[in-house]
Amino acid sequence: MATSPDMHQVVHQLMPKTINTLKQLISIPSIATEGYSNQKVLEAAHLTAELLQTVGFQNVRQLIPANGGRPAIYGEIPGPPDMPTVLLYAHYDVQPPGPTEEWISPPFEPTERDGRLYGRGAADDKSGLVAHFATIQAFDGKPPVGMKIVVEGDEEFDSSLPSYIQLHPNLFKADVVIIADHGSIRVGEPTLTTSLRGSAVLTVEVRTLKDKQHNGVFGGPVPDAFIALCHIIANLHDKEGNVHIPGLEPSTWQGADIPEEIFRHAATLLPTVDLIGNERPLSAQLWAGYSLNVIGIDMPAIEGASNSLIDVARARINVRVPPDQDAERALALLKQHFTTLVPWHAALTITDSHTCDGFIAKTDGPGYQAGHQALKEAYHAEPQVIGDGASIPLTNVLSQQFPKAEILIWGAEDLAASIHGPNESVDVRELERIVLTQVLFLQKLAQKNA
Repeated sequence: MATSPDMHQVVHQLMPKTINTLKQLISIPSIATEGYSNQKVLEAAHLTAELLQTVGFQNVRQLIPANGGRPAIYGEIPGPPDMPTVLLYAHYDVQPPGPTEEWISPPFEPTERDGRLYGRGAADDKSGLVAHFATIQAFDGKPPVGMKIVVEGDEEFDSSLPSYIQLHPNLFKADVVIIADHGSIRVGEPTLTTSLRGSAVLTVEVRTLKDKQHNGVFGGPVPDAFIALCHIIANLHDKEGNVHIPGLEPSTWQGADIPEEIFRHAATLLPTVDLIGNERPLSAQLWAGYSLNVIGIDMPAIEGASNSLIDVARARINVRVPPDQDAERALALLKQHFTTLVPWHAALTITDSHTCDGFIAKTDGPGYQAGHQALKEAYHAEPQVIGDGASIPLTNVLSQQFPKAEILIWGAEDLAASIHGPNESVDVRELERIVLTQVLFLQKLAQKNA
């Protein structure tokens, strides 16, 4: 095994092969949801298993969830006696590409431009997957600590892995978990994510009529269900755009700040549009506050629309919950608030609700200390701490199943990566830094336990 100074060069020499492997994975449209080829998902699963075996993982196999989800791929490398075990996580499935005309280059034809590699999954999360491959390759398949890896196959859609972990906990038991499905605000800034917001979601239905009726004959005194639904939705925020639900109060944030200019650009916000909820800093809103959005709506389409009063309208509502607050409580308060907003005694029905609590990482253990040191050495800069407004359900499952384990969240997905959007990309230099970070981390963790 090379000494610590040599690892910088070892990792650098691995990058051409690592990028080629990433291109190979990007070329497979592994979209794990209905309407897309399940065969392509399985192709990505088989390639992942083959690559794990190639870099040195043993006992590589598919984990088939009982609920029929896509297979996860698992492998392990026994460590030296008395050394800790590290569990690596990534996922090989990706989001649909969306309208292909919005892509500069085809979404499943990996293309390099200006130091970035473009393609669906380039960042989220096939970059994390190849980072794990390269990390093990840097040690010639013999890392200084015990290793396990699980690569999920349906993280983007109704993740099935958490239920498998609960049924087979011993497979995933580890001292440290590395989730390589995240990143920094800007390329070149070493970053640890220490909190994730929780989530609550529900469907609200408003009905005013038994059937649609002619709006010329009955319009005026008869309420339209969609107008009633709009009335409810419009009253979920105050005039400044803050979530306005009694009992839901934001938490505080003490980590890094996010620059407004970078944030506006990454969000593709139109130049004339104001940010909302500006009573608090951006970072506090994003990582320690509530947000509420309509993520879907059932209504007659414009094409084929008739002059009718709408009898029933539905909306899917998603609330992001501060990481230190109870998502079930937030859901209950939201449901209660809906009942106070219904106009004209319209019939209200709430269905299909569920929650996921947020996550707060331990920051006082040897794993976190080693991770902080590894980031500092790999980036030649002091690491910063951020949160995330998104949720990763796996973090809660693992932290509950293994309360003593430390969970580190990092990756190559900087804010400009456009994950889930058109022209997704990963910065090639950032990917190399993350690989180096993981290599140095394993060395430092082993040294702490020597």
